[in-house]
Amino acid sequence: MKVAVYCGSSEGPSESIYMQAAYDLGQTLARQGIELVYGGASVGLMGATADGALDAGGKVIGVMPDVLVDKELAHPHLTELKQVRDMHHRKAIMSELADGFIAMPGGTGTLEELFEVWCWAQLGVHHKPCALYNVSGFYNKLLEFIQHAENQQFIREEYSRMLVVENSVDQILQAFKTYQPPADKWRDRSVLKPVLENV
Repeated sequence: MKVAVYCGSSEGPSESIYMQAAYDLGQTLARQGIELVYGGASVGLMGATADGALDAGGKVIGVMPDVLVDKELAHPHLTELKQVRDMHHRKAIMSELADGFIAMPGGTGTLEELFEVWCWAQLGVHHKPCALYNVSGFYNKLLEFIQHAENQQFIREEYSRMLVVENSVDQILQAFKTYQPPADKWRDRSVLKPVLENV
């Protein structure tokens, strides 16, 4: 099994719990024989997640655009580093490789990556689980917004509920094992043809 982890390239506040949570996430994945797929950086929560997995003897696949490799942000000890030409290909390859997705605390990049794979799951482009690792309530405000969007009938209940939200890695992985996707948003996949052709 492979899990893609989206998270910040920053560390967050000094002495924050986020770096430790990221390291522990990598350790847990490795100890359960799950390969880590992530953005390939050596810095911030990204680097801590990779370090945790590598220190526990796990396999780590990094996917990084050439422009970031050239800036020497790539982790030097990965099992494999896939260099791609741009961010679009990075996301596509990570999505293809992974059997599930976990978003840790992060900024706009993390949110953009999560919302894309979650949207694709709703459309039936894939049927893989998507999760928010809600470390110390980091995503509480976002969850309030998602509930608001559901209340205003912009997100169906079954699609907001398909997003796994937990505050422990073990709970997320257990939810992944029992995950059952809801019906595709449009069951007639001919409606999706223009979407799928551009993936």
